[in-house]
Amino acid sequence: MNKKPLILGIESSCDETAASLVTENEQGIPIVLSNIVSSQEDVHKEFGGVVPELAARSHIEKIDWIVKKAINKSGKKIDEIDAIASTAGPGLIVCLSVGLSFGKTFAFTTNKPFIAVNHLEGHALSPKLNSKLDYPYLLLLISGGHSQYLSVQALGKYKRLGTTIDDALGEAFDKTAKLLEIEFPGGRKIEVLAKKGNPEKFELPKPIINKGGCNLSFAGLKTAVLKISKKIKNDQEKFDLAASFQKTIEEILYKKTIIAFNEFEKMNNPKEKKFVVAGGVAANKKIRAMLMKLCKEKDYQSIFPPIELCGDNAAMIAMVGLEKFKLKLFNDLDYPAKPRWQLDEDAAFLKGAGVQL
Repeated sequence: MNKKPLILGIESSCDETAASLVTENEQGIPIVLSNIVSSQEDVHKEFGGVVPELAARSHIEKIDWIVKKAINKSGKKIDEIDAIASTAGPGLIVCLSVGLSFGKTFAFTTNKPFIAVNHLEGHALSPKLNSKLDYPYLLLLISGGHSQYLSVQALGKYKRLGTTIDDALGEAFDKTAKLLEIEFPGGRKIEVLAKKGNPEKFELPKPIINKGGCNLSFAGLKTAVLKISKKIKNDQEKFDLAASFQKTIEEILYKKTIIAFNEFEKMNNPKEKKFVVAGGVAANKKIRAMLMKLCKEKDYQSIFPPIELCGDNAAMIAMVGLEKFKLKLFNDLDYPAKPRWQLDEDAAFLKGAGVQL
């Protein structure tokens, strides 16, 4: 029996220090042997957001211990590892540099191949960790720093169909939570508060809802929340605003996803219509339920990573490493950190109200 590849993945793009070991079975299905994630919530709580220098310091303090813990939990030994995959971007450069340097050093000292991974590609392929997923498929990537629709043609081959022209969806959730005085990290708590509120109480804007294809905009929505939040008198109104925000996001994604479906079908004429939703905001259960319902209406197969693999983690980095290892797509040890790194490198950079829609 041939030995199956064993990949060590390392992630440190923002405020999670993570390591994972991934291999595969005889059928080529990935197996996560360990997936250790250390959050920095307590480090950044008093500041209401991630402080890059503090995040980097925390990565430096923890990364050796996290990697050792991942190896121990996997039941494997260091000399059984076939390659090291580290996130090289996008992200906070001071944070990226910690995991990237550690991965390179590990690869050099063990004489193993090194693989630089695009963090977004990790999200894009993360559903492969729990489902059989063939190309092409439509991807909605919604996280703290990114919101975009992509046609995924193959490993390393992506065509962007739409993106945010201002805030990412996760950023909009986090900023709304801060306006509602929800303790950091508050974005994921919006959904909990929304259950106690009336989603019809506040009429909120849906920026560029009728133009711009499947491009997205959330800055105007955030501004409206800011204005209303200043007039809130009690907790019930806070719950109502959270519920109204959640409902508005669902309505925006519903309409824009239909447009993305049409664009994807024109481009690919797929035999099987598959829709993957990944990234931290994919853990929002109301958004999941709405998109699953839409997929049934439009005859799409909806595919989500497990909740625990929606946020930043190293299993998805090791997953990309596994795919690249099998194709012998290795990188030199001088590979740079890339704070900005698009999946579709031919896509125009869109930002600001002046963008052509």
